[in-house]
Amino acid sequence: MEKKNLDWANLSFSYMKTDKRYVANYKDGAWDEGGLTGDAMITMSEDAGVLQYSQSVFEGLKAYTTKDGRTVTFRPDLNAERLYNSAKRLEIPPFPKDRFVEAVLEVIKANEAWVPPYGTGATLYLRPYIFGISPVIGVKPADEYQFRIFATPVGPYFKGGAKPIRVKISDFDRAAPHGTGNIKAGLNYAMSLHAIVTAHQEGFAENIYLDPASRTYIEETGGANILFVNQNGDLVVPKSDSILPSVTRRSLEYVAEHYLGMKVDERKVKLSEVYDGEFKECGLCGTAAVISPIGQISDHGKEYTFANGMEEMGPVMSKLRSTLLGIQEGEIEAPEGWIYEVK
Repeated sequence: MEKKNLDWANLSFSYMKTDKRYVANYKDGAWDEGGLTGDAMITMSEDAGVLQYSQSVFEGLKAYTTKDGRTVTFRPDLNAERLYNSAKRLEIPPFPKDRFVEAVLEVIKANEAWVPPYGTGATLYLRPYIFGISPVIGVKPADEYQFRIFATPVGPYFKGGAKPIRVKISDFDRAAPHGTGNIKAGLNYAMSLHAIVTAHQEGFAENIYLDPASRTYIEETGGANILFVNQNGDLVVPKSDSILPSVTRRSLEYVAEHYLGMKVDERKVKLSEVYDGEFKECGLCGTAAVISPIGQISDHGKEYTFANGMEEMGPVMSKLRSTLLGIQEGEIEAPEGWIYEVK
């Protein structure tokens, strides 16, 4: 497959229209057979459910070119499961999990020329989503829905790559107890936009959100889960019912335990533990960034700098990141069922 003539090494993390996308429609109580289309435009009523009451859920995953030239994607079955659960929470008819995986592979295959070459640092990002498309004026679920997947080649999410970032403790709450923090709904990200714009204006890369009940426990950032390495070299993962179950985080926990021989401790983490010096490394993890190291946390003028500082990623986070990337790119043998090859 001849690749597109792009400057792969300098791609931004932004949308670029590719050849094909997948579309399926839910009507009269069932999903139709769906299929690929070249039409990137969506036509809907001004009163569509997604526009009135934000009935929308989405996913994000990537396709890669491996070292030996294969085109693969990483654990799409987990994205299928998470989208299924997210849809149920918003009274959206879930898209069948097996069809989700099939559709992902179809979209990658149809856009294989857009999958960046191995070693460029770029990937093909896929965005599956479902939204209410029929008119809804009263507050209730829509009657009709559309499921779509588009693909776009992207560079690194954080322009600094693996360089440590500065983050701040946010005054805002990301999610309410028993709310929608553990699903991937567009509305969760809409409410974080003001906070992230404010953080950027103040010179920070991201916000860390605390639990809304006591504001003493660390939860996650606006777009990624958080990881810590304690002074014993164990991986410590904040636990909360409001945290999105990141596919990358769960994969890194497995890598830490089974590939690197680390102890993994998933528990509630108090902000005070950071200032008490319990952790020597910290990072954000997610599909887009894999791991982005945190060098410094700022809490209303009180700052804590991790041992690795602001110049380079700490050794444990670096090893975790390189191991997972090695698995995704075919340099390291993957656990069974993690890698789906596009044929």
